[in-house]
Amino acid sequence: EEEELVLETVKNSTQYSDYLEVIKHDHRWPVLYQLSKQRENIIAPMRLKKTDTVLEIGAGMGAVTGAIARRCQRVECVELSKRRSLANAYRNRDLDNIEIHVGNFQDIPLRSQNYDVITMIGVFEYAEHYINSNRPYEDFLDKIVGLLKPEGLLYIAIENKLGLKYFSGCAEDHLGRPFIGIEGYKKSDGVKTFSRSQLIKMLTEHGFKMPYFYYPYPDYKLPVEIYSDDRLPDETFQCSMITNYDLDRMYLFDEGNVIRSLAGTEELKMLANSFLIEAVKQ
Repeated sequence: EEEELVLETVKNSTQYSDYLEVIKHDHRWPVLYQLSKQRENIIAPMRLKKTDTVLEIGAGMGAVTGAIARRCQRVECVELSKRRSLANAYRNRDLDNIEIHVGNFQDIPLRSQNYDVITMIGVFEYAEHYINSNRPYEDFLDKIVGLLKPEGLLYIAIENKLGLKYFSGCAEDHLGRPFIGIEGYKKSDGVKTFSRSQLIKMLTEHGFKMPYFYYPYPDYKLPVEIYSDDRLPDETFQCSMITNYDLDRMYLFDEGNVIRSLAGTEELKMLANSFLIEAVKQ
């Protein structure tokens, strides 16, 4: 129902103020998530050039597709859902450098070593849905390496299974229950997030150099502030940390106080709520 509303909105609207009116009167999380321009903040740190060809895996309803397209030469999108792809097409109909492939990633013929940049924003955790394999996450990375040009860039935005908000009582984003990621997923869950060190190990063992991490707050979905390995939150950190969007949560401690008490320390890298990871092909 929410996606149908978003589709009709982008089909019949020509400016962002129309989206804002819908968000103002419909407070459901999927509507905000699909229509908010704040989503575009996550691409701010990406090293995109005007000559780049970008592959956006899991483009969804195009929330960041247009922002990427305006910074590069060409964007190819892969999206499993026809409805979401239609919304993307309507939303970005004023741009002529976007091509959308509808279908499962592993079934779409993409050109080897063709892409300067590949983005996966809120996608990698669902690898089991895209890759038919006993090692879907590792095999996903192997496929991606083959699509990137030498020294090509991969950007992954994903929740941190050890994010501070999950210790404080936030429900796990995909399954809606607290502590699931921390305690360990079951195979039947169909989704999986990882810690910082787990992501580093996978990337470096599957064709990438040591990755560089960005730390969006409150998370990568609607980022307000984005820190990095070279600049971590300090004692002045004031970003609101109270939201779990449409999910109920507990408040076992004040996350902002913890972040300020750990200002500038390596522990903040391990406890960030989510990551934007930049990995260079070896």
